[in-house]
Amino acid sequence: MRSNATSSRRDFCRITAAAILTRPLPGFAAPQATTGARPKVLTADESLRDLVAGNERFVKGQTINPRRGPSDFSALEKGQYPQAVVIACSDSRVPPEILFDLGVGDLFVVRLAGNVVDGAGVTVKGSTEYAIAELKAPLIVVLGHSNCGAVKAAIQHIDAKDSLPGAINGLVELLKPAVTKSKSMPGDALANAIVQNVKDGVEKLQQLEPIVAPAVKAGKVKVVGGVYDLKTGRVTLTT
Repeated sequence: MRSNATSSRRDFCRITAAAILTRPLPGFAAPQATTGARPKVLTADESLRDLVAGNERFVKGQTINPRRGPSDFSALEKGQYPQAVVIACSDSRVPPEILFDLGVGDLFVVRLAGNVVDGAGVTVKGSTEYAIAELKAPLIVVLGHSNCGAVKAAIQHIDAKDSLPGAINGLVELLKPAVTKSKSMPGDALANAIVQNVKDGVEKLQQLEPIVAPAVKAGKVKVVGGVYDLKTGRVTLTT
């Protein structure tokens, strides 16, 4: 009986995911292009190459600053077609559209301190699922950055065995597993923990039911991680 029940739940998740990925979510109108034509739909690999190329332009100081004028914003008034979801840190020095040299409508950005995925709740996971199911974004990027204050705080307060005031402590607690996993690694402790936190986020999203995991398994969506170096401007992929 338990086996049949488990199979039924799995079947339900698969059916639900398939239905969500092929139709608009209840309560959300399907986006309509103002020009009557949807832009070219990129694959995950094409989108990733585009982000990497944009970051290379940013590093070299050769940005083209695409789609950033008032007319570009108004053209998207009735619909959006982001080519990727970026889960990034709230740090004021890490603006995804700028460091990937992209413009309005190109990225669906979710930002929170420490770019936490696991344990962050429905706001992060639900936002990501919406972008995949409704907006058909083919790529998810979990983006950490060098010298991350949230990860640094997690390291410091594990060592000190104390806590921070208010909800800050709860946020830092979410980062402690990555710090613990990376503690025995050779090299810089902060850099290792930042990379591990990104990898943990990627793994969590790849397994996130009932929307993201089936899309990843079907080859419709790719989840990757990267770390942005504040000094050089370069994003290095971790997965």
